[in-house]
Amino acid sequence: QVQLVESGGGLVQAGGSLRLSCAASGLTFKSYTMGWFRQAPGNEREFVAVISRDNGNTYYADSVKGRFTISRDTAKNTMYLQMNSLRPEETAVYYCAASYLSMPSQEYAYTYWGQGTQVTVSS
Repeated sequence: QVQLVESGGGLVQAGGSLRLSCAASGLTFKSYTMGWFRQAPGNEREFVAVISRDNGNTYYADSVKGRFTISRDTAKNTMYLQMNSLRPEETAVYYCAASYLSMPSQEYAYTYWGQGTQVTVSS
């Protein structure tokens, strides 16, 4: 059974940093493109970042470029999202997801999803 488990969320002040983790099991981690999405209250889920199977390519939403860094450790079957200079409007549930496609930013392209981790940024 495939499981994606996010961790690392919490409460942080504006301008602060958090590092999210996504631990994967039940799938061949190196075979999947991995992505991060987020959903704020009352909003649709939106793309944040994606990383290729071989860790060579990354792609970010414009709103997070230069502040967020996505990475993965194949040996640990884990993906990360380092978030710096956080803003109150980035308060959301953050989800990790796995796709068999190459570098998708669309939600429908992802097969497996975690349950999410709450990130709250106070002003």
